[in-house]
Amino acid sequence: MSSPFAIVAGVGPGTGATVARKFGAAYPVALLARNPANYEDAVKDIKAAGGNAIGISTDVTDAKSVKDAVAAAQKEFGGDKCAAAVFNVGSRFIRKPFLELSQEEFESGWESNGRGAFLFSQAVLPLLLKSTDSKHPPTLIFTGATAAMKGSALTAAFSTGKFALRSLSQSLAREFGPQGIHVSHVNVDGVIDIPRTHEWMKDAGPDAKIKPEAVSEGFYWSWQESILTGDRSLTHTGFFTLNLGHVLRKKLM
Repeated sequence: MSSPFAIVAGVGPGTGATVARKFGAAYPVALLARNPANYEDAVKDIKAAGGNAIGISTDVTDAKSVKDAVAAAQKEFGGDKCAAAVFNVGSRFIRKPFLELSQEEFESGWESNGRGAFLFSQAVLPLLLKSTDSKHPPTLIFTGATAAMKGSALTAAFSTGKFALRSLSQSLAREFGPQGIHVSHVNVDGVIDIPRTHEWMKDAGPDAKIKPEAVSEGFYWSWQESILTGDRSLTHTGFFTLNLGHVLRKKLM
């Protein structure tokens, strides 16, 4: 019998890498990113810690690229069961007056968070469905943002993509929850402390940003949620939203 593996799409030097390392301590894990430089260090870290990992260059907006990546993970790990799939793909944060947005700029948010999430979900759900007899519930996790809950001025492109992601996760939860799949939309309500945000909110204090290690803890808890509560059925009854906000900003500091 083949062992299940985890797969994380959207691996970068911050949240994606820490999430991959966290799941890599429990399962073989496939790390997906467009640029290999974004996952190479995390793959090395997981292997150095005794785990098994593979990095795969992937464009989540391209159907063939996503299918090939999942097939490569199956071949590498010798199985067709997925324990956890995480969609952590970001999008261009365009802050611009609506009347000045180009069509390409507007569609950029939907392409990564709408179409990308659709393609990723179609590729991993058949593997998750084969893992419903596992100890932990097979889980599909989406990284959301405050923009998925409310659209702010000047963020039409970004908010549209995040709304699409949240809506998709709700629909999938209601369709696949009864089939044993735990679907989580993780609303990261704040700025994550990653390399590209180092210059953001510099005067706001040391706890103004959320540490990526804390986010990975939240993702991992989401995956184990039914085990922690002692009620496996809780993960199969509908949409599950985990809000990560101020409570995590001081964690692991």
